[in-house]
Order: sequence, then C-alpha cells, then structure tokens
Amino acid sequence: MPVAPEIIDDLSWDAPWAAIGNRWGLVSDQVMGGVSDGRMTRETVAGRTALRMTGRVSLENNGGFLQLALDLGDAGAPVDARRWTGIRLDVVGTGETYNLHLRTSDLQRPWQSYRQSFRAPSTWTTVRLPFEGFTPHRTDAPLDLSRLRRIGIVAIGQAFQADIALADIRFDTVADAAPPGLLV
Repeated sequence: MPVAPEIIDDLSWDAPWAAIGNRWGLVSDQVMGGVSDGRMTRETVAGRTALRMTGRVSLENNGGFLQLALDLGDAGAPVDARRWTGIRLDVVGTGETYNLHLRTSDLQRPWQSYRQSFRAPSTWTTVRLPFEGFTPHRTDAPLDLSRLRRIGIVAIGQAFQADIALADIRFDTVADAAPPGLLV
C-alpha cells in the first residue's frame, strides 16, 4: 500500500523498515575510530510505537555521535523535496538537544551535511524544522532540496547519555502549520 508522499516514516511497517520501504540504521562514531556506543530498538514509549536510540556519546578518540539514519530514495537515489517547507517529527526524550542532519547527492564526504538542532522533551512533542533553518556543515554547497538523499537524527557534540524516541517523521508544509480553518 503506497504511503502519502509527505510521509517519511509513520512506523506502520515492521522494524527496521520505514514506511518509504528503506531500512533505518544506527551509525556511531566507531566508523571513524570513536568509542560512542548505542542501540536502536522498536518499542512502545509513553504509549506510542517508536523507533528509539539510546546509548553513550563519548568525545574520546575524536568521536562524539550516534545517529539514526535513513536513505530517502530507492537504492540511495535522491528525492525532490521542493514542494515542502521543512521536516516535522514527533519525538520524546530526556530534554537533551539533538540534530537533524540532511544530506544531498551533492555531498561527497561523510562529515558534510545540513544541520538543525532541536530539543527532545520528556513528553511527546511535534517539532517543526523549516528547511531555511538548516545550516551547511563543512560544505559550501547550498542545500538543494531537489537532491535530498538521506536524513539522520543525531546525538552529537557533547558527552551524554542519548535517549530519543521517534514516532513519526514527514515532510512539512506551511499549510500544515496553519491553525485549523486558516488557509495560508
């Protein structure tokens, strides 16, 4: 059954599969010699089915991240996200700050991305991240929404105990953010 085009994952498929048909993966700084260690599980968190990332983020050995990552297109192909204005996600955590990283097919190095921070409070919260709020990291290339390839929810940059759960992630539009009955 096809999903609505704005849905990235509504957790309607069995883990680790996303609703778009691709697999979620957990990536740690161990791929670059770091020592952060984490787990990705599918479980019920505060009454909702969720994809949960837990673990220890360590800055040792030039490390410092854990990431839930998902390719957006078939076989790593890019998707065109120009019809949307951002990303919307339902998250719960322990009050820590996380990043949402976007990668396009223009980026060649694994450390390059477009980033925006958000807080994961202790109650389920819908977070809206407009594309205009993403900043380039270690690239001069502008964010090309027609070439979006990968998305990541990242615990990064400080030593802490990561604990974040995701129940829904989708592309967002200005109209979605309007109060009921108000057309934008």
